[in-house]
Amino acid sequence: MVEVSVEPLVAVGLAKRYRGRHEWALEGIDISFRAGAITALIGPNGAGKSTLLRAFMGFETPTRGRALVRGMEARRRRADALRHVGYVSQKAALYRDLRVADHLALASALRAGFDREGARRRLRDLAISLDIRAGELSGGQRAQVALAIAIGTRAPILILDEPMSSLDPIARQDFLAMLSASVAETGVTVVVASHIVAELEGVCDDVVVLAPAHVMLHDSIAHARATHSLVPADAGVAGDAVATFERAGQPRVSLVRVSDGGNSTLDDLVLGYLNAARQGARTC
Repeated sequence: MVEVSVEPLVAVGLAKRYRGRHEWALEGIDISFRAGAITALIGPNGAGKSTLLRAFMGFETPTRGRALVRGMEARRRRADALRHVGYVSQKAALYRDLRVADHLALASALRAGFDREGARRRLRDLAISLDIRAGELSGGQRAQVALAIAIGTRAPILILDEPMSSLDPIARQDFLAMLSASVAETGVTVVVASHIVAELEGVCDDVVVLAPAHVMLHDSIAHARATHSLVPADAGVAGDAVATFERAGQPRVSLVRVSDGGNSTLDDLVLGYLNAARQGARTC
C-alpha cells in the first residue's frame, strides 16, 4: 500500500477515462508538487491538464488511482480538501450583476478567515473599483478579481486552470505580478496550467509537461535548463536525444540531455518533450 503523503498535491497511479471514450484522459500519473513552489503545468489541448486539476478539486472521480490534497483523498473528502485550496478557472466565475465589493462580501461569508481587507488592497493597487459590477469588467480585471478572492481565502494551495488564456499581454503581466507577490508573501503552493510558456519562465520554479495522458517532464526549471541543450539536428549529439523537430523557418534541431552546462529555454524544453510525445516516446 502506498503511504499517504502530506505533500500539498500528490497523484498516485491516477488514471481517468470518460464514459464512452476509448482514449485515456490520464493514464497512470504519479506526481507530487513541491511545497511553496509555482509549477507551470503545460500541454496541448486535450493533454489532460484540466482533468488532473479537477481531480485535485474532487470534481472528477478517478477511474484508477488517487488524487491527494495534503494527504486527503480529494474525491472522498472533498469538503475537507477544498478548505486547503483556492481556485481560479479559465473563465472567472463571477456574477455579472454583483459589484466587486459584493463578491468579496460573499467570499467572506462562505469562507472562514477570508482576508477581505487584503483582497480589497490588492484590487485597489490595480485600480479596480469595488463598486463596479462584474459584467462591466474587462477579461483581465475579472481574472484579477478571481485571483484576489482565491488568494484571500488564505488557502495554502492555489490551483489556476488556464487563467490567462484570454488575457492581453499587459493583463497577463499584472496577473503574474500579483501571483508572484502573493507567493513571496505567504509561501503558498501554486499550480498554473497555461499555454503562455515564455512569460512563465521568469515566474515559475518547476515545470510539468503533460502530453496526452502522460507526464513527459517534471523538474525544476533551473535544473531542466541546465541539463538540456538544443543543437542542430545534423550535429554530433553528445548526449541522450529527447526529440528532433523543426522550428518555424529554421533548420531541424535536437533537444538532448546533457550532464551540465545546458543552454535550453523553457520553450525549447516544452517543444522538445511535446515532440517526443508525438513521436511515441514515454519519458517519465
